[in-house]
Amino acid sequence: MAALRWLTPRRRSATARSVLAGEASAEAARKSAEAAETAEIAETPRETAPDSGVAEPEFPVHGDERAAAFFDLDNTVMQGAAIFHFGRGLYKRKFFETRDLARFAWQQAWFRLAGFEDPEHMQDARDSALSIVKGHRVSELKSIGEEIYDEYMAERIWPGTRALAQAHLDAGQKVWLVTAAPVEIAQVIARRLGLTGALGTVAESIGGVYTGKLVGEPLHGPAKAEAVRALATAEALDLSRCAAYSDSHNDIPMLSLVGHPYAINPDSKLRKHARELEWRLRDYRTGRKAAKVGIPAAAGVGAVAGGTAAAIALHRRRR
Repeated sequence: MAALRWLTPRRRSATARSVLAGEASAEAARKSAEAAETAEIAETPRETAPDSGVAEPEFPVHGDERAAAFFDLDNTVMQGAAIFHFGRGLYKRKFFETRDLARFAWQQAWFRLAGFEDPEHMQDARDSALSIVKGHRVSELKSIGEEIYDEYMAERIWPGTRALAQAHLDAGQKVWLVTAAPVEIAQVIARRLGLTGALGTVAESIGGVYTGKLVGEPLHGPAKAEAVRALATAEALDLSRCAAYSDSHNDIPMLSLVGHPYAINPDSKLRKHARELEWRLRDYRTGRKAAKVGIPAAAGVGAVAGGTAAAIALHRRRR
């Protein structure tokens, strides 16, 4: 993928792979948004913002064309991890075996309980995902993504966060998802929610077929900030007038770029950081435990852990 000439020089530490991932994601997002504006898209159900009982925030400013909003996906817009829901859908379609699902589910449960990501787990998940899609056509994964959204994701959208995104849209601003999930899946979710587009992890493809490699690295942490900065430059946005929303301390680099950062359903580190800097905070979860340690309510964790145990037990019985 050609480098983007409109990317501004780096003024802080970021690995070359983070920069490349950010550039690739921003370019993919812009191409997708432009295509949606100029071509007729097959009619698909579009979610409407439900009445969440959340008062419309005093921000955003109506008519500010140089402002936009950037939303993290996992546990900010959607309950749980999009890549896990996508993995469930692929497993249902026989893309991989039970032992792979059990390992991946355990890593997701560990992440939610521990409250931070293990680098080895992330590397393993990335390698597993790439090996699963290698040799498949991009169009095939996009089509499957539409089905998986309906099966596992549609009912997991946080109404409160959805209302915040709609407030920006109603103000005439563009709204982008920013996620480590595959960009093809992120674009499906963004379109179904009526958002402008999505920045996501870009997997290399040649001739419309996945090669099993990434362009740069997963869009995570510093790479998200790189993608937002690149897109803002391309769209002539003023980041001091933009907003960003996330649940994770890993997204502090992205949140720190904008003039209006919001901590949504925050983990403990982000909650502390947000309070110290007087960032706005919203928590749409239920249960004191969720508010205290920054993980899903106990029922949600129990469901993941229970599913993991069941998958592992099933695998052992088959051995």
